[in-house]
This record gives sequence, structure tokens and C-alpha cells, in this order.
Amino acid sequence: MMNEQNNLNDFNSQNANGGQHRGKKGVSLWQIAIVAVISALIGGGVAFAGFEMVNKDQATSSDSSTTSSAAGTTKVSNVSVKTSSSMTKAFSKVEGAVVSVINQQKESQQSDDPFASLFGNSGSSDSSDDDSSSSSSSDSKLETVSEGSGVIYKKADGKAYIATNNHVVSGSDKIEVILSDGTKLTAKIVGTDATTDLAVLSIDAAKVKTVATFGNSSTITTGEPVIAIGSPLGSDYATSVTQGIVSAKARTIDVTDEDSNQVTGQATVIQTDAAINPGNSGGPLVNSSGQVIGINSSKLASSSDGTSVEGMGFAIPSDEVVSITNQLVTNGKVSRPALGVSIVDLANVTSDAQKSTLKLPSSVTSGVVIASVNSGSPAKTAGLKKYDTIVAVDGKKVDSIATIHTIVYAHKLGDKIQVKYYRDGTAHTTTVTLDQEASSSSTSSSSSSN
Repeated sequence: MMNEQNNLNDFNSQNANGGQHRGKKGVSLWQIAIVAVISALIGGGVAFAGFEMVNKDQATSSDSSTTSSAAGTTKVSNVSVKTSSSMTKAFSKVEGAVVSVINQQKESQQSDDPFASLFGNSGSSDSSDDDSSSSSSSDSKLETVSEGSGVIYKKADGKAYIATNNHVVSGSDKIEVILSDGTKLTAKIVGTDATTDLAVLSIDAAKVKTVATFGNSSTITTGEPVIAIGSPLGSDYATSVTQGIVSAKARTIDVTDEDSNQVTGQATVIQTDAAINPGNSGGPLVNSSGQVIGINSSKLASSSDGTSVEGMGFAIPSDEVVSITNQLVTNGKVSRPALGVSIVDLANVTSDAQKSTLKLPSSVTSGVVIASVNSGSPAKTAGLKKYDTIVAVDGKKVDSIATIHTIVYAHKLGDKIQVKYYRDGTAHTTTVTLDQEASSSSTSSSSSSN
């Protein structure tokens, strides 16, 4: 009996424990079930609301694009996109100051050469005189030779001043300017400078509403965005804008004389990949602040070996533009010093002449040879003579006419320079005082004045 009782107690104890376990498990399942049901209800509600919103958006989109099952009833969406960037704001600041410049010349002055007008060989460049653009010939006897661009940068005393390129106005008998609003005005040439390819025009300021400002070109950075504004292919495409970047801050390129096709100097310019086409010359290169940082001047279409290139345009830096235009407005010209000699590249002298006439040592392979010395010139005073071969100025190597022009033109009238040269095979050095002004006239293809 005792054992049976114990077994019975054990059995009841086990049942009780088992009942407790089942009871706990049962309560947990119910809680899970309730939570699951509530979650399902909430999730379903959220999903339903989401589907409603999507359907509503689709319906709205369908309405805005006005898609219809009926054929031929599609309409333009009423959704508009408003875009504003620093470059669009920059354009709006300068747009009204950009003009088209029309070069008109008398028919009687045209050369028999059909290509002369393309290279500025016809007519006279002395059209800056008061009477040059209004004399003798009527407008009916003038024809448009070329068109370019310009930018109004100053208003003073009833006049508005325009910066443009010298080659845009070269040889003109009359210059017309078309403002951004289509107003056509006659312009006067204040001054030109062939060396930097810059010119300044003036017009009546009464209808000029916008004046551009020059930025500091020395602070620009390679890669910064820029826009070029002008009249590519003429005034029919006036105030066209192209966008690019500053490809190089200071690129040195050769300057070629239009008449002789000889390299006469070098220029430091801003390189950009903003499209610059014929007619853009003289127009502004503008930064993101709406400031003019350069005057567009040229582009490189192919390399020396004929390889076609794209996106290589050049602009004269604004720092130089400001310096030159100020001199043109004040004096009508730019004064530069000269040595007072005629020179030729040593590369154009035969090897026999280099040995027999110049008596140069074999170590001298580049320089410029003095072909003649002007009477009373700085070079004459300093003792330089015909057949002297200049190899350095101020310690800088002279290897071409372009180089010596660049070095000398960097000085002012009255400056002193050190010139190293060879005479009869011996090296000498002399000091030259630059007290003579350079002439603006060009020379033959084999020599140049300096």
C-alpha cells in the first residue's frame, strides 16, 4: 500500500507538473496569436493606404501628362521645371553688354586677291580718324567684309566704350554695332593695338543699359566653369552662349603677322574648351560671377601636321585687356620700346654665312642677327652693329624674333636692358637704354623691326 500510495502521489505530481507546463505553453500561444492578428490588421491597413496613394499619384500623373485612350488627344504636360545655376545668372548679368561688330569697307578698296579680306589685307587700318568712317563714300558703296563681337565695359561723358579684337575692325571704313536689343549704331574706333589684337570702340551711350565688369584673370583656376558669348557666324546668331571650363590659365602661343605670315611675338592667353567660332572674336569669356575674365580672340582648328582638333579656344586675359584698353582710351595707341634695329632669325641664315660672315662658334645655334641699325637708335648708342648676333636679353635666351619682341615689349620706355651678342666669334655684353618708341608697321617675311 505504501508503495502504491507513493506511486499514486508520484503520478499526481507528474500530472500536476505536466498540467502546469501545458498551462504556460497555452498562454504563450494565445499571446502570439493575438499579436499576429493585430500585426496583420495594421500591416494590411498600411498596405491599403500605400496602394491608394500610388493609385492617386498615378492618376494625377496620368492627368498631368493627359494620357487618353482617345487617339490624337495627347497634350503637353503642365509640369514645369525651374532651373537656375550660377552660369545662367552669370549670362543674365553680361548678356545686355555683348554686341555684334560689323566691319564695312569700300568696294573700291578691295584687293584683286579673293582671299585678301579674310586676312585683313585690304583697306587701311587708320580708320580711327574722325573723318575716316564718314567721308566721301555713301553707305550704298560699302559692303560688310566681316562680323565679330564686342563687350561694353564702360560709360562716361555720354559715350559707351566697347572692347573687341583688332582683327575684327582692321581695314574698316565704317564700323556698325548692334546692341543686344537689336539697336544698330555707328561706332568710332578709339584705338587699336595689333600686337595684343585689341581695339576699343565708342558709341553713343543713350541706349546702353548694361555695362560688363572685368574680373581678375590672375585669380582664375584651371577647371573652373566659363561661358563664351558672342555672334558666331555673324549677327544672325547674336548673343549665343557656349559653356566650358578654363583648360589652362596661361598658355603661350605664337603671334603671327597677318601681312607677312611671320611669327612676330608670343602671347600668354587663357585656354578654354568653350566653343569659339568665327564671329565670336572680341566677345567676352565670363566666369560664374558674371565677370569678364578674357576677350575671346582665336581658336586652334588643326595642329602643324594637319591633325584636326576640337575645344581649343583662346582668350586675352582681362588683366592685359584692362591695361591695353586704358592706354588706348587715354592715348589712342600703346607705347612700347624698341631697340631700333632690323633683325632676322639665325635659323634663316645659311650655315656657310654663319661661319664666314658672322664667324659664329659651333656652340651658337640660335639667336637673331642684326641686319641694320637705325641712326640715333638705342642700339646704335649702345654700340650694336650690323651682323651682331643677339643670343640673350636680361639673361633670357633669345632663340627667335618672337622671343626678343616678347622680352623687349615687356619693358617700358626708359628701361635699361642687358644684351648679350656675338661679334666676329667673340661674346660681348652691352647695356641698352630703351628710349625709342616701337613702330606699329610690319616688315617683310624674312626680317622684323625692333
